[in-house]
Amino acid sequence: MPTTRRLPVVVAIKINEDSFTPRQQVVLTAALDLLVENGDGLTMTGVARRASCSKETLYKWFGDRDGLLTATVQWQAAKVRMPQVNRTGLNVSSLRASVEQFARDLLAVLTGEISVTLNRTAVTHAAQEKDSLGTIVLENGPLAIRRRLKPILEAGRDARLLRFENSEEAFRTFFGLVVRDVQIRLLLGDKTLKQTDIEADAKQATDHFFALYGYSATQ
Repeated sequence: MPTTRRLPVVVAIKINEDSFTPRQQVVLTAALDLLVENGDGLTMTGVARRASCSKETLYKWFGDRDGLLTATVQWQAAKVRMPQVNRTGLNVSSLRASVEQFARDLLAVLTGEISVTLNRTAVTHAAQEKDSLGTIVLENGPLAIRRRLKPILEAGRDARLLRFENSEEAFRTFFGLVVRDVQIRLLLGDKTLKQTDIEADAKQATDHFFALYGYSATQ
């Protein structure tokens, strides 16, 4: 009888840069650098050597290679900063500024060499059913980022600044407006965006999102 492949259970825990100590950040940066350089070739030994620490320390901090990969993806995703809003005095201007900042961070991270390499490697692994990297990237990358923005959108709805019935649908619309076809083009070898392009695209996506979901636009 054919066997059913069981996906590993991957739990997202740390999605804030401050959750990692400075020494752990050095290790995760080394792991990201090695992923860019070697793709599939990330090993605990290689990371320990690059970060000038022992493998025992890596196992103590991250458990195993999958744990290290998970923390590495979380460290990369944490560069998309959590929008800061004051729910008590939330207004259109502050909400738009927070959403636009999130869009800039998202584009900057997704279009960087590290994320492109991570995504390319994860897609290849998922297609080959090679290991858990695809699941790790999905859970701790896009799904974790979604969990960070949805409460902000819901706060805008509660303050009657945005109007939508389903925050998941609103997030997907926002993500589509920000990312468009950029990610797939980069995965296929297109050049990365310039900072001026990122800023312009983030503003345009925010303008379009508020035109669709802004409270005054839907009355």
